[in-house]
Amino acid sequence: MEFFTVSLLNGLSYGLLLFMLSSGLTLIFSMMGVLNFAHASFYMVGAYVAYSIARLVGFWPALLLAPLVVGLLGAAFERWCLRRVHKFGHVPELLVTFGLSYVILELVQLVWGRSAVEFQPPPALRGPAFTLVNSSADGLSLVLGAAPEALCRAADAAVRVVCSPFPATRGFMMLVALAMLVALWALLTRTRIGLVIQAALTHPEMTEALGHDVPRVFMGVFGAGAALAGLAGVIGGSTFVTEPAMALTVGSVIFVVVVVGGMGSLAGAFLASLLIGVVQTFAVALDWSLGGALRGLGVELGPAAAGNTLLKLTIAQVAPILPYLFLVLILIFRPKGLLGTRDE
Repeated sequence: MEFFTVSLLNGLSYGLLLFMLSSGLTLIFSMMGVLNFAHASFYMVGAYVAYSIARLVGFWPALLLAPLVVGLLGAAFERWCLRRVHKFGHVPELLVTFGLSYVILELVQLVWGRSAVEFQPPPALRGPAFTLVNSSADGLSLVLGAAPEALCRAADAAVRVVCSPFPATRGFMMLVALAMLVALWALLTRTRIGLVIQAALTHPEMTEALGHDVPRVFMGVFGAGAALAGLAGVIGGSTFVTEPAMALTVGSVIFVVVVVGGMGSLAGAFLASLLIGVVQTFAVALDWSLGGALRGLGVELGPAAAGNTLLKLTIAQVAPILPYLFLVLILIFRPKGLLGTRDE
């Protein structure tokens, strides 16, 4: 039970980080029809900018300022670069954002170096949010913060006690991701700004006739998507590691999330993020071989299978390819994604 609970919480926190990243990409695509290959690079820039700001004024101001800086950079890129190639179609847009990702990577390495930087979370987030205490005598219980040492050490040698702290950084990440989901949903469906954004996508001529500047709307949408990636970078960089390879680590996975959830579907991105995060986390935690897993499911394996190298692989070893396998299956059986509605 303890293994399941801890793995589930870790999977949900990782999935919500993926949603924080994919939400900005989904917003840009659903409003503008642009697949931004540099989106993960904005995530990396957010982490590095927050690291520099945090060294001067602390983490909490950096949490607010870094996404604004990244959002302004994204808006400037849309205004002076992406807008010029938008009229030529999707391929030039993909190429220019693909080139931007390499430019950002080189600039980050020039400014901050090629090795990882020490981006620490604030003292309030350095301890555990809560601790799961699993006792063979009393079962599973939850203690807010760090559990007392005496509670994690059984007085009776026959009683087994295991304490599993859940980091406060992951808990904070989950809260921010859920708040982001609610804020985006409210913005797009319950405000005048959201109505103008959706009208600019479906009826740009009519929107302009009503006095709205459609190019400026698109610039704001692109900047907002980049800012969301920057916010994810601040939290992800302080929780995990801030290094030049961080964009490459998550870049391909967030595109899997967007496609699996459904191109342009915010709810689909949320569902796909949680699904991929939980499945991949459980797969990494399992130490079963593929052959052992098949036997556990009741599949009989002949003598020839004993020497099969493929069946000797553990589930943890094949965990990195599971999101892409899921992507292939979705494209075969449901090309629009789990909750997708677009025909493109």
